[in-house]
Amino acid sequence: MALPVRQQMKYWGIAAVVFFVALWGLGNVILPFLVGGAVAYFMDPVADRLERAGLSRTAATALISIIAVVGFILAALLVIPTLVRQLAQLINTAPQILGQLQTFLEARFPTIMDTESVLRETLAGVGEMIRSRGGELVTTVLSSAMGVVNFVVFIVVVPVVAFYLLLDWDKMIAKIDGWLPRDHAPTIRGIASDIDRVLAGFVRGQVLVCVILGVYYSAALALAGLNFGLVVGAIAGFLTFIPYVGALVGGGLAIGLALFQFWGDWWMIALVWAIFQSGQFVEGNILTPKLVGGSVGLHPVWLLFALSAFGTLFGFAGLLVAVPVAAALGVIARFLITQYTESKLYNGLDSEPEPDLRVEVMLPREDAPRLEPKTGAVILPAGTAPDQTAP
Repeated sequence: MALPVRQQMKYWGIAAVVFFVALWGLGNVILPFLVGGAVAYFMDPVADRLERAGLSRTAATALISIIAVVGFILAALLVIPTLVRQLAQLINTAPQILGQLQTFLEARFPTIMDTESVLRETLAGVGEMIRSRGGELVTTVLSSAMGVVNFVVFIVVVPVVAFYLLLDWDKMIAKIDGWLPRDHAPTIRGIASDIDRVLAGFVRGQVLVCVILGVYYSAALALAGLNFGLVVGAIAGFLTFIPYVGALVGGGLAIGLALFQFWGDWWMIALVWAIFQSGQFVEGNILTPKLVGGSVGLHPVWLLFALSAFGTLFGFAGLLVAVPVAAALGVIARFLITQYTESKLYNGLDSEPEPDLRVEVMLPREDAPRLEPKTGAVILPAGTAPDQTAP
């Protein structure tokens, strides 16, 4: 017999409160474990495919781990230092770029750029704000992402956690499935399947789209000779997670830097524009249909709210769990709405179907015996012999 709904809500509410309190209090400590769990979740389909190809689970996990470690080492040695250096240079160069923009506007539009112009003061203020706040922002992001526990501990713990979770992923899922309350196990499995479908189709696919576009934009802009092309490409690829934002911010930043660097060389400016146009074409017609498909995504407003709320409340650990929790809450909300639209609260008390009062009339078969109305004799069908055993 199932527990009353009120008691169920109490227990599930306590579990949710414990989860968020643990996330708030231990966010810095559990950060490597969250990252390791996320890596294991995203790599589980790859391990399953390698198993179907003939490898054991241990061999598949070891192969994925080796490739991931080699990729991380190459990124740490070649990409990350250049990215950080270009980001710092861009922050320091921002006042100079805005100063040249101010000079250009003064030459072309002297009436709106006088000494007391609001636009002039705004440009000067933006430049100083970027230079003063930019370094602080970079330091905060890096310290919250890597310096929470210790950089060395983070680098060591994440691969170990990811390896063991990926190795035992299927066993853990089966074990958790065995702990589900028996009365609600089918419903919970259905909701969990929908959450996994959203995460697999939208989050995992969208992350791959972001990575591919980030690499493409960074490499193409760097080859085109654009200063800070690696940073611009990384920003554009990262913000692609939010529809239209990546193209607008990344494209606007790249074209603005191209105007500053290649002023007068319109072919180079057109090349930078073409790089972003081609990236958007490939994303909309190839990458998103193939990797994301028709899965139920997250509305951009809901995604921004989740990132802002969880990032503010729980720090960098909150940013990591914001999208999965938002996806889960979206699936649960859709399930509750469906339950509501099928309930009496929505349809009313008079929504019960009316009973079927029709009477079915059974007609005698043609080969069945008939009773003669006048004489009361039994008439057998043609070709039927009478029962010889009857008295």
